[in-house]
Amino acid sequence: MLELWSGLTVFLSNPWVPLDNNLVERQLRDMVVGRKNHYGSKSLRGTEVAALFSSLIETARLRGEDPGRYLLHAALAAIETPGTVTLPSSSD
Repeated sequence: MLELWSGLTVFLSNPWVPLDNNLVERQLRDMVVGRKNHYGSKSLRGTEVAALFSSLIETARLRGEDPGRYLLHAALAAIETPGTVTLPSSSD
């Protein structure tokens, strides 16, 4: 805990650092709710695919990018490098 103390108290010296992470949690809420809506599906694979697409679409929205372009780039990257997780970067 002592090694983490400076990071835990940074808000005391920097007024721009918020005391909580409510903003981030609110932004992630849509993504989590979208994934959870598919848990009752009869198909395990269908549930996994729906959760994947929900996460990718919400990530694109949070980054301010076009979800369609983001999904296309993610699909092409996955085809190009099978077996790895490759997400679009801001420079692409």
